[in-house]
Amino acid sequence: MSKRDYYEVLGVAKNASADDLKKAYRKLAMQFHPDRNPGDKDAEVRFREVNEAYEVLKDDQKRAAYDRFGHAAFEQGGGAGARGFGDFGGGFADIFDEMFGEFMGGARRGGGTGAQRGADVRYNMDITLEEAFAGKKTTIRVPGSVTCSTCKGSGARGGAAPETCPTCKGHGRVRAQQGFFTIERACPTCHGQGKVIRDPCPDCGGSGRQRKEKTLEVSIPAGVEEGTRIRLAGEGEAGMRGAPPGDLYIFLTIAPHRLFQRDGANVHCKVPITMTTAALGGSIEVPTIDGGRASVSIPKGTQSGDQFRLRGKGMTLLRSASRGDMFIHATVETPVNLTRRQEELLREFEEAGDRDSSPESSSFFKKVKEFWEDLTD
Repeated sequence: MSKRDYYEVLGVAKNASADDLKKAYRKLAMQFHPDRNPGDKDAEVRFREVNEAYEVLKDDQKRAAYDRFGHAAFEQGGGAGARGFGDFGGGFADIFDEMFGEFMGGARRGGGTGAQRGADVRYNMDITLEEAFAGKKTTIRVPGSVTCSTCKGSGARGGAAPETCPTCKGHGRVRAQQGFFTIERACPTCHGQGKVIRDPCPDCGGSGRQRKEKTLEVSIPAGVEEGTRIRLAGEGEAGMRGAPPGDLYIFLTIAPHRLFQRDGANVHCKVPITMTTAALGGSIEVPTIDGGRASVSIPKGTQSGDQFRLRGKGMTLLRSASRGDMFIHATVETPVNLTRRQEELLREFEEAGDRDSSPESSSFFKKVKEFWEDLTD
């Protein structure tokens, strides 16, 4: 079967920039990677095809040769299609460098040979605002891969040590004449590992790892905020053939609360106040984020939107014994469903007023009257 055009494989134009090529490759490599499509032969073929295309087009010299001679430029000395996943191992590793570079500090980057460190894993966890305030210890179950218990991660039956690859003599790279160029690529026999396994472990198939769900204990510190990341070193995917495992990163999401709104270390709470309490003053009791209660004095003439501050009643500060503040936002409630007697009393109140008890209302309508008078002048 004839090979597809490399630009068509990546879904880009022939004048695509290096960045466009890389973006297209990342998207397709993530889509068809074997770890995401276990047992899917079509996805495996597409993954090889995508890697082969990117391996050529990302190199300026190879790309120039391909643009001029097509696939014929690489037919001498063995076709690129005979390579395994390891021949393009650097490409997919680059994706994880970019995705987890801020976590790993570039530690993933290295030479093209040797077993690859396990992938980092992301776990999303939802917690309540109370749990963010007080902290919590919990248990999570994470699907992933672990070191094979049968071969202890070696990949060989009985835990035997892998042998030096006879093709590359342990270097993991071979050179081949392709068209006008001498190209160094990953060894097609050991896929860049430098070692081969003659008798693979029957339980892991030579990979040195098995799929298994892990149960882990996680401690959430008090004072965490939305988007906080917690790193569990070595709890990610197991590495191939005894390589170090990746890390597990827990991303926290704090669920909305029915009473409180958080603003950093402070907590806000809207509290409805009766008209009589707002007018005459009084005291109300409000809940606090720690499960307690606090008394708030309401002065006479309190208006909707007035705020009252309770110091030290807010959120716990991360890695500190201090706390933020709590702010009460008063909302004066107009009474509804009045009895006839209540209506009579309110009318008496209105008629009995001998001074301006609603200054804002009076001021507003005075300005309205002046506005209308100005229009008639």
